[in-house]
Amino acid sequence: METMKNTIITVAATINASTDKVWRCFTEPQHVVRWNHASDDWHTPLAENDLHEGGRFNYRMEAKDGSVGFNFTGTYSRIEPNYVIEYTLDDNRKVQLTFEAENEATRVVETFEAEHTNSIELQREGWQSILNNFKKYAEETAVNNKLHFEILIGAYAEKVYHTMLDKKHYSEWTSAFNPASRFEGSWEKGSKIIFIGEDQDGNKGGMVSRIRENIPNEFVSIEHQGILEGDQEITSGPKVEQWAGGLENYLFTEQDGKTLVSVDMDSNEEYKAYFAETYPKALEILKSVCERDGNN
Repeated sequence: METMKNTIITVAATINASTDKVWRCFTEPQHVVRWNHASDDWHTPLAENDLHEGGRFNYRMEAKDGSVGFNFTGTYSRIEPNYVIEYTLDDNRKVQLTFEAENEATRVVETFEAEHTNSIELQREGWQSILNNFKKYAEETAVNNKLHFEILIGAYAEKVYHTMLDKKHYSEWTSAFNPASRFEGSWEKGSKIIFIGEDQDGNKGGMVSRIRENIPNEFVSIEHQGILEGDQEITSGPKVEQWAGGLENYLFTEQDGKTLVSVDMDSNEEYKAYFAETYPKALEILKSVCERDGNN
């Protein structure tokens, strides 16, 4: 077995995608939460990334059964977009990534200093597995269908968070999507939740989902699993292929008594223009509701 003293480990993968796409999938939080795990029984429910020299990242990595988890955190020391990332983990280990265009593909090489708890072989295997997951995701995902919206609200994060999720106020701010908008279920992590609307004839429709993560006043992640047609929940088959596994993430960042609400969501091409028009309207309603009584 190799010694772990001052050992440098290298893993690599060739991704069949442009360097720009690979860079975005590797660095944008809405993508990181989809691939950053070494095995299927783990996931990353929360990713925060301040991508500049001196900026920090925080990826929350957990077993899906909630039995164990940790924060993977560090500080960037060098950023050359589409070429190089260097950072120092909070345990002072150095990591470097390079992105090299190879015709229509991108070669990603990741070099890191070994830690002294697990074997070299286990560390190499774990980091390579994550990079392999990244390769699969980057080659299959449609980057252009990731949507981002944000708004600054004049209220503390606690008020914005509770207002957004409260049954009465949820129906109010999401009326921009559908006048009959509402939900049934729970916002607790791991819980089933159904988002409901009605057409002009009063027929119900909507999304069947689960709460992937809920950190009060900080972050909410919704994973869509299927669709609602009348009282029928459809979670398999061709009707749901374009929605199943899609994420809708809300990040609440408090700034001097105000809160920046950031929304990152998956969308198919059909609904892209619709959400681009309606989401800003919905967030303006949320802002108005939250600011009615200030921070009270």
